[in-house]
Amino acid sequence: MAGKYDFDPFTQEEIEILRRFLSYGGFLLADDALGQPGYGFDRSLSRELKRLFPEKELRRLPTGHAALRSYYLLRRIGGMRIVHPYLEGISVGSATPVIYCHNDLGGAWERDQLGNWLNPCTPGGEEQRRDAFHLGINLILYAMTENYKEDLIHVPFIRRRLSR
Repeated sequence: MAGKYDFDPFTQEEIEILRRFLSYGGFLLADDALGQPGYGFDRSLSRELKRLFPEKELRRLPTGHAALRSYYLLRRIGGMRIVHPYLEGISVGSATPVIYCHNDLGGAWERDQLGNWLNPCTPGGEEQRRDAFHLGINLILYAMTENYKEDLIHVPFIRRRLSR
């Protein structure tokens, strides 16, 4: 989900459906296109996340999080602008079903009908745009596989067992 502005609160039924979805393997990427902490989309998203998971808080994802290394080993978080050089998330068990980017990923990806970029990426230019694409690919893989790279430590053991 992405946006710039405040949005209406979810109904109680929507909260319950979304909580169930996220608690049982679903994934939500939130992307703030305004990039102003405490205003608009950020304020509304924070309100709804508190309703979804009252006992949980958004926390900065550690640099070793599976979403940051599911394909590309990311050292920087891209987007149209750099509001925060990190992602935030809500963890449920060992999973992080909610990941929040404040940097307007969609704005970095957006093109016109002729394929021209619609928005400059500041301050990092095209390298920052590339980082946004790499992050998008990682997030797709993370959403589909959750933590498969964390399981790689077991591969040598599994191979030995299979060769017996």
